[in-house]
Amino acid sequence: MNMHTARAAFGFDTLKTILGIPVLAIRWDEAIALLTRLIDERRFTKVSFLNAHNANLACTDAVFAEALENFLILPDGVGVDMAAKLLYGAPFPSNLNGTDFIPAFLQASSHPLTVALLGTTRANAEAACARLSTLAVQHNFVVIHDGFFSAAEEPAILERIARLRPDVLLVAMGVPRQELWIERHIDSRHCTLPVAVGALLDFMSGSVPRAPLWLRRLRLEWLFRLWIEPGRLWRRYIVGNPVFLWRVVKQKLSLGPRPVEARR
Repeated sequence: MNMHTARAAFGFDTLKTILGIPVLAIRWDEAIALLTRLIDERRFTKVSFLNAHNANLACTDAVFAEALENFLILPDGVGVDMAAKLLYGAPFPSNLNGTDFIPAFLQASSHPLTVALLGTTRANAEAACARLSTLAVQHNFVVIHDGFFSAAEEPAILERIARLRPDVLLVAMGVPRQELWIERHIDSRHCTLPVAVGALLDFMSGSVPRAPLWLRRLRLEWLFRLWIEPGRLWRRYIVGNPVFLWRVVKQKLSLGPRPVEARR
């Protein structure tokens, strides 16, 4: 399932196109039900998330933008909410950021699943695996490999994934590498739901701290991350956020909301 089949399943009103990328506009509980149904029906579906940073990358990287066409895209963060409100008059029904949504989805899934982890450092992947195992004891979590593998190691990694054939494959390699890797290498022989999760495993391992809950509720977690990692993230937020909003305003003024049915 990608956005084209999601369109048929959910109708036009459930998709909001942000800078040319259709994003599913559904509630938290509906998203959990959707992913659960896809697994139950063994419908191979690539899943990713759109935030301001990803949208900016897609505007300048045609290969990444093309890859996203084959993903089910969920909304992540205050930036895309602001864009949706400007373009469509209302924000997304829920902030389905992977850091919160994926653990919640796994906790809510009562049917035992096999969940494979691929990416980050080995230590962080193992720690995240242990943490997820305590949060969702009904599932079997397996670390496949860290994210620092060579092309020569790739066939063995893919063979291991195919042998395991997990229900969910969490790929944590950073944007856009994780989406491009999934697009180029993962199909229905490997798993049912490959999910590009960014820094989720680093957060779950405890090696990267989350913002306090009150700051997250104010939708200011990005400010906390910038404070923690200024050298790595200043360009993404200080430069990227205004550029993203400028692009959204430009879309609003020049074209208005781009109809999803125009994408083929």
